[in-house]
Amino acid sequence: MLVVVSDSHRESGTGLEGRTLDAVRDAEVVAHAGDFVTEDALNAFGDVASTLLAVHGNADRPGVRDRLPTARSFTYADVQVAMTHRQRGGPTGLELFGRERGAALVVSGHTHRPRVATTDACTLLNPGSHADPRGNRPGHAELEPAADGLDGRLVSPDGTVVERFHVPANPDAES
Repeated sequence: MLVVVSDSHRESGTGLEGRTLDAVRDAEVVAHAGDFVTEDALNAFGDVASTLLAVHGNADRPGVRDRLPTARSFTYADVQVAMTHRQRGGPTGLELFGRERGAALVVSGHTHRPRVATTDACTLLNPGSHADPRGNRPGHAELEPAADGLDGRLVSPDGTVVERFHVPANPDAES
């Protein structure tokens, strides 16, 4: 399972609890879309996640920025993923970012607002914030390999599945 989190905004620790903590512990890969804030928070995630892939966000301090890139790409279950904390141009900018990287899935954070949107080129995923939702629903995303891509869900820390979605392996395929 690929678990996606963002916007921890922690001085220390992870801020993980409930189903979100269990999912991060159980995941093959955890993707964090930035704003750990401190190196202690980044290190705490590294202690909990078996494999942590992350980018830095705008609120991250210099020690975190020095350790993490602004953007990264990786493959999970044969699906190309592009990740950044934020991208100028909103959804259009994120879609272009994904096209440049040949991604079927584009992960971002910054807004603290969970959102899944499908475009002609890719699926845009913002998991929201598990620890600092700022008036939005807290949570994370879980994605499982499927025959033709990834099956995903947005999940609250109490385990409630809020939304289900599919990411086609081929960005031009219909979802």
